Amino acid sequence: MPSLVQRLRDGFDAYVLPDDPGERDAFLAAHGAEITAVVTSGNTGVDAGLMTALPNLGAIVNFGVGYDTTDIDAAAARGVSVSNTPGVLTDCVADTAVGLMIDVLRQFSAADRFVRAGRWPVDGMYPLTREVSNTRVGILGLGRIGSAIALRLSAFGCTISYHNRHQVADSTYTYVASLEELARNVDVLVVAAAGGDGTKGLINREVLDALGAEGYLINIARGSVVDEDALVEALTAGRLAGAGLDVFAHEPQVPEALLAMDNVVLLPHVGSGTVQTRAAMESLTLRNLESYLQTGQLVTPVPMPTATTG
Repeated sequence: MPSLVQRLRDGFDAYVLPDDPGERDAFLAAHGAEITAVVTSGNTGVDAGLMTALPNLGAIVNFGVGYDTTDIDAAAARGVSVSNTPGVLTDCVADTAVGLMIDVLRQFSAADRFVRAGRWPVDGMYPLTREVSNTRVGILGLGRIGSAIALRLSAFGCTISYHNRHQVADSTYTYVASLEELARNVDVLVVAAAGGDGTKGLINREVLDALGAEGYLINIARGSVVDEDALVEALTAGRLAGAGLDVFAHEPQVPEALLAMDNVVLLPHVGSGTVQTRAAMESLTLRNLESYLQTGQLVTPVPMPTATTG
């Protein structure tokens, strides 16, 4: 956010890491040893190479809840702490998931295009669509955002089940130990899992086939969680009823085949994109930075893997 960049410059005399490789190398050679904290986002992150060039780095402050673009293992090995901005974007992203689900099942965006193209007077009434209320919804990842999605859809009379690495204690929703089994027994599968190597390609061909020709996929998590080639193939072949996607594997690139599909709603990664939510994310990012510089502690640190020595 431009406002965050400006506040970092004004309040912390922050450097901006150059994009050009030659300029970046020169910058790191001149200033790398000065840097004790980096502010980044889920779109960019900090890899092991950059950490090596910053020998006195102590904290990576992430603007956003996802931090899968940062090499968390390398950070742990170097004793570098990492923070994100959990909680403040939960409601906004959950709203987006529900909005996508309604749009895809009821085809509102496609119906809007139908009207704008002048087809209503010519072709008559728009075809019937799928009811949202009382559907069976499966959620991959019942964390903060997944739980907020479940709460909203419960108000629609939806039956909620979920798959996690572990069953959530005291949850009123039905836990399913197998992702394929979850997909096989729901009408809509919502992806709310964190990104990273541990979840890469979890939604594969087998899961999509289990969801089936009457099923819908909603993804507001990370594009990496879905095998995008398998998803495009399933939609093209009619083995999936539709999809609502806010995230993609190679953003901002979107598979060409999806652009012409009326049963697919495509958003440009705007899940947390409201004025209120982004302001709250900015505030929490700055709180993390200020806390680290003053006390050496982050306000919202992420869980770190145990560093190992070879």
